[in-house]
Amino acid sequence: MRIDDKKWYAHWFDTPHYHKLYKHRDEKEAAFFMNNLVEYLGLKRGKHILDVACGRGRHANFLNKIGFEVTAIDLSSNNIAFAEQYANKSLHFKRQDMRLALPAKFDAIFNLFTSFGYFEDDEDNEMVLKAFKEQLKPKACAVIDFVNKNHVQRNLIKEETKRVEEINFHIRRRIDSKFIYKDISFESEGQYFHFTERVRAFELVDFKHFFNQLGLNLVDVFGDYQLNAFDVTESPRMILIVNLADE
Repeated sequence: MRIDDKKWYAHWFDTPHYHKLYKHRDEKEAAFFMNNLVEYLGLKRGKHILDVACGRGRHANFLNKIGFEVTAIDLSSNNIAFAEQYANKSLHFKRQDMRLALPAKFDAIFNLFTSFGYFEDDEDNEMVLKAFKEQLKPKACAVIDFVNKNHVQRNLIKEETKRVEEINFHIRRRIDSKFIYKDISFESEGQYFHFTERVRAFELVDFKHFFNQLGLNLVDVFGDYQLNAFDVTESPRMILIVNLADE
């Protein structure tokens, strides 16, 4: 099975193999990042956060446990079905395309772990930001946690194999002028699979262009989960804080 079409995200994220490959994700780091963001934004307990592209809900569940109301959306029906086990009166999960705004408005919007830039057409990527804008309360902020292309390029591991739960995942990485790619191939239960993760190779100047076009204000940029200042060469992440431009 070879899946590398324009809607790769609709297929790959919905498979159990995706979660096997990324099972190593650091829960302590995730909690540390969430606590840092909450403190930086000055969010009081009880405020309502929207988690966009929530996956299986690890960030949403943590935020809810420390006192926030959270609505979390994801395109994957399997992810939402899994995350529903955490749902309660102040933690809500919904299958939703991130390009479409919910009717509610939120005290903060979190878009984490490079869950932006999936779409080949930049009009679709703009639609995501427009949805963020529509869903922000006055004086609220959206947080976009994106990879730093320059750091990726300088530290690119072109090829490796990871063995997880008896599966050998063969991974190849590449970058061109438009996309950052990760080709993933493996065999499972006698069947061959190939998926290609692909996100736009956006740099800070590209985001600034989007924000200017859409009436969003770039408040701050951080370079890692410790919220250190962004360095265009050395920072592993590009964490963008935006709000409405007329505020």
